Amino acid sequence: MKNGIEAMITDITATTAEAEDYTGEDGLLYCGKCHTPKEAYFAEGKTCFGRDRHPAECDCQRAAREKQQAAESRQKHLEKVEDLKRRGFTDPAMRNWTFEHDNGRNPQTETARFYVESWETMQAENIGYLFWGGVGTGKSYLAACIANALMEKEVAVCMTNFATILGDLAASFEGRNEYISRLCSYPLLILDDFGMERGTEYGLEQVYSVIDSRYRSGKPLIATTNLTLEELQHPQDTPHARIYDRLTSMCAPVRFTGSNFRKETAQEKQERLKQLMKQRKESL
Repeated sequence: MKNGIEAMITDITATTAEAEDYTGEDGLLYCGKCHTPKEAYFAEGKTCFGRDRHPAECDCQRAAREKQQAAESRQKHLEKVEDLKRRGFTDPAMRNWTFEHDNGRNPQTETARFYVESWETMQAENIGYLFWGGVGTGKSYLAACIANALMEKEVAVCMTNFATILGDLAASFEGRNEYISRLCSYPLLILDDFGMERGTEYGLEQVYSVIDSRYRSGKPLIATTNLTLEELQHPQDTPHARIYDRLTSMCAPVRFTGSNFRKETAQEKQERLKQLMKQRKESL
């Protein structure tokens, strides 16, 4: 048994020499490629089963190992981000709504970028955003940009809307508390198109339950809405007042102004179509 253990340790402490390797003046084996040691002496002249040295990484071995580790780390990161985006968006198209794809025309892009850059502070101080303004002004797009950028940092974000939430709750009412708890477990929750949900008594109660639960969780919330700040500050009735009061106490209002980007895009497509039709007519 002892001879077997000794043989195993000797095999572990032995260094495999390549054809181009050589022995240096210090008696150690050197790499023939990078000319750095592939062996090192035990400290203080100690030995292990008669051997006075052990294997060591030469520079090119170390570089190869670090490159491999970096590739594996990168792959794990990509898989993590992909999983976060798959789980985090109820609309898969939003995965491509990123700062990199932004046209740079929205004046609130810097405000959105600031949120990502200051995420640790925003999270610690429970600061959210309330993106409000007209239809097509880029509120949802920049909210998704924030979500994507944080997911790239491996921060779990859920971006959804109350139409989806109410549909999910109606389909599985028995798991209502668990469903809301899961929403509140995300470090950041983004509610898109807030205020567009149906105003039934049941619907408003569920909306309040989600907003209130998020408020009590002490975690930040971002919401986008076509409602005006005046409408949010002066609600029409008590149920809406309860909801809006919670929302405005959690989120700093950010106004979106300017042109309707969706309408502009539609006009550009229409003009392009006219050009293509004209080109085809001329080619006939």
